[in-house]
Amino acid sequence: MHCLSPKMVCETKIVAEDHDSISGAKKESLLVSSSAQMWPSSRAGSGSPAAGLQPQPPPPSPAPDGEDQKKGVCIREFHPSEQEAVRRIFYEGIMERIPNTAFRGLKDQPWTQMVYGTMAVMCFVVTKSLLLTCCLPFFLMGMRYYFSRKVILSYLECALNTDMSDIEQYYMKSPGSCFWVAVLNGNVVGIVAARGNEEDNTVELRRMSVDSKYRGKGIAKALGRKVVEFAMVNNYSSIVLGTTAVKVAAHKLYESLGFKHVGVAEDYTLPGMTHSILEQMFFQLRFHRYCLQLREE
Repeated sequence: MHCLSPKMVCETKIVAEDHDSISGAKKESLLVSSSAQMWPSSRAGSGSPAAGLQPQPPPPSPAPDGEDQKKGVCIREFHPSEQEAVRRIFYEGIMERIPNTAFRGLKDQPWTQMVYGTMAVMCFVVTKSLLLTCCLPFFLMGMRYYFSRKVILSYLECALNTDMSDIEQYYMKSPGSCFWVAVLNGNVVGIVAARGNEEDNTVELRRMSVDSKYRGKGIAKALGRKVVEFAMVNNYSSIVLGTTAVKVAAHKLYESLGFKHVGVAEDYTLPGMTHSILEQMFFQLRFHRYCLQLREE
């Protein structure tokens, strides 16, 4: 039986996007399974008569909890001493969303593009000024940045004061939930969480983010695999996630883990959204839902 984790104050399904670009041999060579261990290869005598009399060096101790001491990558459970490092990675990942939502997100909003184009035409017709018409796009982009920053900072404040304020309590002490960190050279470089739902026997993948300096090494994919492993061990029927990511790389990551895109919502609401006319004109959000079916109920 799985127990529901504590009810949170707000919805926290936004995910830091562009977790990793998905490359081949380069990143796979860096990843180490959470259950891997290092063992020395045995060698025959060196050919010297005294070689057989020399004691063989003892094998090195196994790497703790899946850590490869040479390659340095480890996916392990969160420890309370890592709270600030985890919050920093989460904060930086969410802050990246401000320009991405304001500018990159516009390409997925054809209706908004048409409205902005109409405004430019009307500006030229009314003012007869080419200079003002050319300045209008900069004004529109500035407004998009302002509203993106306003809404995302409100979301960030909410998240940092709910589950991310006490990870130990929200995830590590809650049955059916867990929080992992990716550690490289002694530094926390990535995070991911899982939260179980007993009602429909699903687990939600959430809070996945990787430090921008360590992307492209397959760390996000390893974090995702850890959640899949957790769900299978605990007999969950499926894994679900929701994301407002704009970059294609984030969606490709989920697909590479076996997730299927099951829907998109245009009217998703984040904490801090007022749905005013200006906000609707300059801030748009698309909420994508993914599901990985592990077994039939």
